[in-house]
Amino acid sequence: MYLATTGRRDAPARPRSGGAGRGVPGTVLALGTVSLVTDISSEMVTAVLPLYLVLGLGLSPLQFGFLDGLFNGAAAIVRLLGGYAADRGRGHKRVAGLGYALSALSRLGLLLAGGATAAIAAALATDRVGKGIRTAPRDALITLSSPPETLGRSFGVHRAMDTTGALLGPLAAFALLWATADAYDAVFVVSFCVGLLGVLLLVLYVPGQQPAPKPAIPAPRGRKAFAALRDPAFRRILAAACLLGAATVGDAFVYLLLQHRLDLPVSWFPLLPLGAAACYLLLAIPAGRIADRVGRRLPFLYGHLALLGVYATLLAPAGGPAPLLLVPVLVLLGVFYATTDGVLMALAGPVLPADGRAGGLAVLQTGQALARMLAAAGFGAAWTLWGAGPALWAALSALLAALAGGWALLPRNPSVAPAPGEPEAQIPGRRTA
Repeated sequence: MYLATTGRRDAPARPRSGGAGRGVPGTVLALGTVSLVTDISSEMVTAVLPLYLVLGLGLSPLQFGFLDGLFNGAAAIVRLLGGYAADRGRGHKRVAGLGYALSALSRLGLLLAGGATAAIAAALATDRVGKGIRTAPRDALITLSSPPETLGRSFGVHRAMDTTGALLGPLAAFALLWATADAYDAVFVVSFCVGLLGVLLLVLYVPGQQPAPKPAIPAPRGRKAFAALRDPAFRRILAAACLLGAATVGDAFVYLLLQHRLDLPVSWFPLLPLGAAACYLLLAIPAGRIADRVGRRLPFLYGHLALLGVYATLLAPAGGPAPLLLVPVLVLLGVFYATTDGVLMALAGPVLPADGRAGGLAVLQTGQALARMLAAAGFGAAWTLWGAGPALWAALSALLAALAGGWALLPRNPSVAPAPGEPEAQIPGRRTA
C-alpha cells in the first residue's frame, strides 16, 4: 500500500511546488466512485458468506475451506490475463467493465444456487475471476490519466474510496439482516443492484482510450511476467511470501472461530471485519513509513508475529468478558495486514526492473494467493477431521515453522534493479534488515 522512493533514476521526480495544488484527475475520481460502489456490493456478500454457507446451508468446515480458498485464489490466477488482454488492444475500460459485470452477475448466481455446492462454487469463482480481470486494467487507467508526479496521490485517493466501500458493505449487510430477520436472499439482491450501479457508473463517467505515455527507454519486446523469476532476490521473496501464505488460514475462519467462542448473534457477524479494517486503515501508512526507515524485511516478518498472536488469543482458555477476546484478535489482525500487505509490495518492487514490475508483482500476488487458498482448504479439512482446537494448534505450529523459513529466505539487503546501463545499487535505509 505504501511505496517509498528507492533512489532509482527511473523513479518519478518530486513534484514542483507549482504543481502542489493540481487536483486529482476526473478519471481517478470516477474510478474511485466505481470501486467504492462495487466494494459495497462485494463486501455485503463477503461479510455474510461464512454464516450463509456454514450455518444457513450446513456446509462442513472442509467444504467451506475449499470454497473460501477458491473465493480468494481465483482472482490471482486471471490477473495476468486481464492485464495482457487490456494492454494488447488498449481496451482498458472494456476489460475492466467486463470484470465489474462478472462480479455483479455472480450475486444472481448465489441467489439462484440454492444449496447446491457446485453452483455456489461457480458463483464465487465468477466473482473472483471478475475481480482478477478488472484489477490491472483499472490501475492502468489510473496511471494513464495521472501526471507521473501525482501518481501516489491518485492511487491514495482511489484506495481510500475503495476502502470506504469495504467498510460500508458489512454495515449494509448488517442492516439488511436486521431488517429482514436474517434473509440472506435480500442481501444478494441488493448486492446485485449495487454492483450493476457500479458498472453503469463506469460506462457513463470513465473515459475509454487514454493517451499512451512515451517511455524514456523502450521496453524489450517479448518480455513476460515470468521473467522476474530469473532474479535470485525476487525468487527468495516469492518463496518466503508463499511459505508464509501457506500458514495463513484466512479471515473468514478467524471470524467463524470468534463467533463460535463468543456465541455471537448471527446479525452481528457482518460487523466483525470492521474492527480489523479500521485498525488496518489507521496503521497502514505509519507501518509503511517505518518499513522505509528500517528496511521492509523485519516489519513483514513481525507482521506475521501479530497473526501468530491472533491464533494464540483464539486458543486462550474460555471465560471473561467478550471484549477481552474480541478486541485483541481484531486489532492484531489489523496490525498483520498493515505490516504485510503494502510492505511486501514495497520489498519486492525495487528488485524488479521498471519495464517488468507490474508483471513481477502479479506473479508474487498470484503465488501468495494460491498458497493462502491451500491454507484455507487445509485448515477446513483439519477442522472437519480433528475439531477447531487441534486445527488451530496445527496452524500455529505451521506459522512458527514458516516464520523460521521466511527469516532465512528473505534477503537482508536486496539489490535495486538497475535501469539499462546502470550498475546495481542497494536499497537505501538506516538498517539493512
